[in-house]
Amino acid sequence: MSEQVRATQLFYNRWAGIYDRVATAPGLDSWRTRTAESLSLSRGDTVVEMGCGTGANFPHLREAVGPEGTVVGVDLVDGMLVEARRRIDRQGWSNVHVLRGDATRPPVGTVDAVAATFLVGMIEDPPSAVRTWIDCIEQGGRITIMNAGRSDRLLATPLNVAFRGFVRLAAPGGKTGRGSPARELEARWETAKEAVFEATVDHIDERMGAGFVVLASGRVPD
Repeated sequence: MSEQVRATQLFYNRWAGIYDRVATAPGLDSWRTRTAESLSLSRGDTVVEMGCGTGANFPHLREAVGPEGTVVGVDLVDGMLVEARRRIDRQGWSNVHVLRGDATRPPVGTVDAVAATFLVGMIEDPPSAVRTWIDCIEQGGRITIMNAGRSDRLLATPLNVAFRGFVRLAAPGGKTGRGSPARELEARWETAKEAVFEATVDHIDERMGAGFVVLASGRVPD
């Protein structure tokens, strides 16, 4: 297990409860709705969320596949999975499941769609992970990834400074060196997006949240 994986597990195990409150804060619902929409899911489909966290996307994914479909969340952090299972139990969902596993080596078979939100920036080799996910998807199915980054909008320039500070403080492992965690986050995003677009067609490339949230999606060719 790499040092980064250990740091990530420690960080998110410690803050899982607070993370859940942040992840479900008002205003974020539209991003999660758009993630589900971009997957073009049908009732009865099976969708897997890599790095599902506390399951904040589950309501949107389950609504898209209906009670006859299946939602599977994969996460490596026990604290996150505890919160996700609580969400499932509260809602009484019988077709939403979570698995403990490394999203870069997901313990799943062939599925109709894959989503990963706010995950690729934490993976050491995002393109390899993306290609692994695409290999799990049926022909005609879709993959969608979403992440945070600095805004490209002029009016958001002052907020970009705050964003850089937030990323530095929130980075698992407490990165406080001279390197820029925000730039590293964005570089990983770009390589992940390129991997999605290289292997898929019918691309979606969008910015939301005043430009701070980026989404990329594609369909696996028939």
